[in-house]
Amino acid sequence: MKEKKNTATLSKSEPKKAKRNNARASKNQDASKNAPLKVKSLKGKKQGNKGQEAKKTTQSITKRMGNKKPPKKSMPPVKIYSLGGLNEIGKNITSFECENDIIIVDCGIGFPNDDMLGVDLVIPDFTHIQNNIDKVRGIFLTHGHEDHIGSLPYLLKNMNVPVYGTRLTLGILENKLSEHKIQNARLHNVNAGDKITLGNFKVEFIRVNHSIADACALAITTPQGVIVHTGDFKLDTTPVDGEMMDIVRLGQLGQEGVTMLLCESTNVERAGHTPSEKNIGVSLEKIFIGAKDKRIIIATFASNVHRVQQIIDASVNHGRKVAVTGRSMINVVNAAVRLGYMSVPEGVLIDIDEIKKYPPNKLTIVTTGSQGEPMSALYRMAFSDHDKVQLSDKDLVVLSSSAIPGNEPLVGKIVNEMYRRGVNVYHDSSVEVHVSGHACREELKLMHALVKPKYFMPVHGEYRHLIQHKELAESMGMDPQSIFVSDIGKVIEIDDKGARFNGTVPAGKVLIDGTGIGDVGNIVLRDRKNLAESGLIIAVATVSLNEGILMSGPEIISRGFVYVRENEELMNETKDVTQKAIMYALENDVKDWSELKNIVKNAISKFIFTKTKRKPVILPILMDL
Repeated sequence: MKEKKNTATLSKSEPKKAKRNNARASKNQDASKNAPLKVKSLKGKKQGNKGQEAKKTTQSITKRMGNKKPPKKSMPPVKIYSLGGLNEIGKNITSFECENDIIIVDCGIGFPNDDMLGVDLVIPDFTHIQNNIDKVRGIFLTHGHEDHIGSLPYLLKNMNVPVYGTRLTLGILENKLSEHKIQNARLHNVNAGDKITLGNFKVEFIRVNHSIADACALAITTPQGVIVHTGDFKLDTTPVDGEMMDIVRLGQLGQEGVTMLLCESTNVERAGHTPSEKNIGVSLEKIFIGAKDKRIIIATFASNVHRVQQIIDASVNHGRKVAVTGRSMINVVNAAVRLGYMSVPEGVLIDIDEIKKYPPNKLTIVTTGSQGEPMSALYRMAFSDHDKVQLSDKDLVVLSSSAIPGNEPLVGKIVNEMYRRGVNVYHDSSVEVHVSGHACREELKLMHALVKPKYFMPVHGEYRHLIQHKELAESMGMDPQSIFVSDIGKVIEIDDKGARFNGTVPAGKVLIDGTGIGDVGNIVLRDRKNLAESGLIIAVATVSLNEGILMSGPEIISRGFVYVRENEELMNETKDVTQKAIMYALENDVKDWSELKNIVKNAISKFIFTKTKRKPVILPILMDL
């Protein structure tokens, strides 16, 4: 009965309570409509009202935003452009730009081709870098080869920015800067695994194997993700220094996600794997055993520290002294010994001036000139122009290198000359005395498999190399639309929407002739080519323009055109043509020297071509009295 009573009481009072609750709810509803939306206000409510208030707040937010999510913050775009190293061998340099920050990877030289008569070196056009000097945060070097650091002295003459590289790389660079009298360069030593942050970029150095010690790839973290630049590399599982390429770190980057891969293409035409540098040690041992009665002269790349170390080790094993010749070889060996990259027992290295103190069969000479460069140490030996070393049939010369594309005629020239002198010559085609420092196709595939990039840009090679590397990436399943075969000056832009070509920057070649930088251009090269191919004719005369009189001459001088004594009739006819041209101009009251010279030049050119079908350079020298 008690339970029934209570129930009746509740039922009786329910209408009144419901009325009060409805009035309270209506009042709260009106208040919530006028109250500002503040998430903070949820914290001050009683526990019992939290769920109701949260629900109301969510409904209000949804109503106001129309079911739209907050927009994702866009990241700044990254631009990539190479000023060298594309569609050519050497001159490697690539820039990365984001907002007001630019970093540069490598800064190398190129070598002149046959058309660049008298040119010593080729460097990139730095116009864009110099125009944006305030944005340049630093230069990162992958390794110490000339085609990656050789142009730095020319760039650092005009700007002083931080340069980051490993110890041997900077040790070689210091010698170059000293030769160019550049002081106070901001060089920063790094080790593999180090990370450097400059503006929008964080650059990580990753160990790779190459034909020079201390080579690194770079992982560049940008607002658009990680960009991997391999530099020059190969996979050597038995490296001389015991330090294998860090494939674990490259694999980690691939797992984390790589936006773009820039990978070298030099050996993309070669199948399989590149042999280990240690193979050369075995070949050298056989050579030394078979040449016990000869002086051994070995030419190799100056920067190949591991190769030179193996040559020294073989010499020590066979009781030989080692002399080094060639400026670059001396500089690199000194730097490598000083920095601890080479181990040389005391008393083994001798000066080239001391070689006459030792029997020939107790000597090894390490020299530059493996590419047949004119005026290199080996070139001068081959043509009996070296003041310390004269070759004979008692010498064995080993070319421990392969010819860089384009250098084959130069190498062939010195090999032929040495054979004429009775010298025994070993080179790469006859015995294994060289292995490449660049990745072959299977190693390139490994790099792609490890990194798994979203986009790919082949670098470091001529056009055929870049295209074949593109095809290799496609064979591994990469979308052709994600591969960018670029050219120097072309800009690749990566943003939140993807990657594409977007504009160009100034790029080209600057020619170095002696101490002159850029003062040899296409016109000068054209004149040099014409002089080399067709020779020169000089016409000299003295003229009084005011009086309209030919005072003396003309005299005709020929250089490289015809042998004058055997072509006197042609020279006399040329003299008559020149005289008639001058008189014609004077009779027609020509008073302008440039116009007079053009009349003479055109008359001689037309006559010579009619007679000989040749086009020598015509140089009128007309003097006034």
